[in-house]
Formats: sequence, structure tokens, C-alpha cells
Amino acid sequence: MDQWPHAPVHILNKAGTFMVTSGTYNKEQLFYSPEKLQLLHDTLLLFSSDFGWKLQAWAVMSNHYHFIAISPDEPANLNKLIKKLHMVTAKQINNMDNAQGRKVWFQYWESLITFEKSYLARLNYVHHNPARHCIVRDSREYPWCSAAWFEKSADEAFRKTVNGFKTDSLSVKDDF
Repeated sequence: MDQWPHAPVHILNKAGTFMVTSGTYNKEQLFYSPEKLQLLHDTLLLFSSDFGWKLQAWAVMSNHYHFIAISPDEPANLNKLIKKLHMVTAKQINNMDNAQGRKVWFQYWESLITFEKSYLARLNYVHHNPARHCIVRDSREYPWCSAAWFEKSADEAFRKTVNGFKTDSLSVKDDF
């Protein structure tokens, strides 16, 4: 079977833990205000739950987002989740900007995480993504990511383990 050269292939035939990344069209900083970031953040959390995806980490920035989630038994509904998330947030942000019909989202990429060390490193990566992008000094201060939630809700030993994992050798699409 020939694969489309311009789009990622989505292989969603096995339940598990996935890392998902998506970016805005042409990497435009469309979610630049607190109101717009809150819209994307809240819609992501709502639809993830609605579709049975259990979020483990998330980070929403002005031109992209990442999340790690445990899939439901049928992970193929990720396509529907992302399609609905992108459709709803695109319509709402275009209404806010009086830019009806503007293309907001580009693509999304997912990867099934199959090794515990990869899972722990990716949790660290996503929790601290806003600091990595120099949006804030400490990601716990950034209200549209999971760092503060993780700090409050995770067991101290697990938190120390995750925060101690190096992320420099991860292969993550994050050129935003």
C-alpha cells in the first residue's frame, strides 16, 4: 500500500498509552491570549474524557499542544477525538478573531509508548514543555499544562522519578 507523503500514518489498532502532538497551520500563534489558551485547554480535557482517553500529561501552547493519555479499549476513536477538538476550537477561535473559514490546524502525530522508561521521559517532557519553549521559567506556573496538577496529585516518589528522567534523546515532533 502506498502511503501519502504529506500526512502522518495513524496506526491505532492496539490499546495503550499514546503521546499526541498537533500544531496550528503554518505554526501560527493563533492561541495567543489567556482566553484562547483556556478554550483549547478546556476543550482538550473535556473531549479526552468524553472519548474515554485518560490524560496523564498535557501542555497547550499558542501554536501546538502535546498530551499523553491511556486509550480506551478501541483507540481508533482518537481520530474522532482530534477531529472534533480541531473542528470545535477552529470554529470558536475563528469567531473570536472574525476570521471565518481560516485554516487553524495542520496535522497531528501520535505514537504508542511501549517502554516504561519512554513513558516516564515523555511525561517529564510534556509536563515541562512550556518551560522548554521559554514561555515560563517553571511550568508549574503555566495554567494550561499539567505540571502543577502533577505536582499536587502525584505521589512524591513517582514525581521525583518522572522529573529525574532525561528528555534530550527523545524523538518528539516539537519544532514549534
